[in-house]
Amino acid sequence: MGNICRSPAAEGLLRDRFQREAPQWLDRIDIDSAGTHPYHVGRSPDPRMHDAARRRGIDLSSMRARLVKPADFAQFTHVFAMDQANLRHLRTLRPATAVCEPELFLDLLGGSVPQDVPDPYYGGVQGFDRVLDLLDAGCTALMNRLVVQLD
Repeated sequence: MGNICRSPAAEGLLRDRFQREAPQWLDRIDIDSAGTHPYHVGRSPDPRMHDAARRRGIDLSSMRARLVKPADFAQFTHVFAMDQANLRHLRTLRPATAVCEPELFLDLLGGSVPQDVPDPYYGGVQGFDRVLDLLDAGCTALMNRLVVQLD
């Protein structure tokens, strides 16, 4: 929603994964995150997410929240939502000329039932670690998909 918890963490995890495991593709991909609501535009990621990511060696300090814009659907070949509500919102923002259809992030894992990444914002610290575990699994699947497409 506000681009300070789940999506910047996914961006940081995916960027780190490519830097460590497939740096040869970094010049051919753009990794970014954005929110569907303007609550936190310009702000850094939530300190709890920042701390949880830092414990895993992921640096989110340079990230700032921004809003999804219609041009994102032309610039990016993949747009992901962290939950059903954001997926519905992204579908309303998607212009007719879009090159991609928004997807649920955890659908990358191939589950038969769509699965939301829970929003840890209103919970305890352990929720941020659980979210990072889910995002890490999704980032592994996404990286595998992207490497096949780039090859």
